[in-house]
Amino acid sequence: MTDPTNPFEAMMKQAREMAKAFPAMDAFSPKGFEAMMGTMPRDMMEMMFGNTFNDGGLDARTRLLLTLAGLTMQGAQNDTAIRQTVRHALEAGATKQHIIETIGQMSVFAGIPAMTRALDLAQTVLDAKSDDTKGDA
Repeated sequence: MTDPTNPFEAMMKQAREMAKAFPAMDAFSPKGFEAMMGTMPRDMMEMMFGNTFNDGGLDARTRLLLTLAGLTMQGAQNDTAIRQTVRHALEAGATKQHIIETIGQMSVFAGIPAMTRALDLAQTVLDAKSDDTKGDA
């Protein structure tokens, strides 16, 4: 039952009606949004995240592997962030072995469930990358 004198209830009703009015909201999916996000070119990553402006600092690959470790430490809760970080790390020069070892190392600190979840998410990217390279051959 809705109370017409409750301003919060009125605001929520209005928000629901507005959401229904957007036709694209029915078709929205997080995976679709993730597919629209491209992978940054290696040179751009090195400039923005690497040691282009920080001579002697961490390179983009190392920074992305550290990011992957942090995302795993948080319990591998953000699927999109992990998959995007793996894509970017590969583009920045990380190997499959680097990614697996980075996530595996976190099992000591984050626990086996977080490591397993992160590995599963990373594997979807590695499998897709493998499929892409087979198509190029």
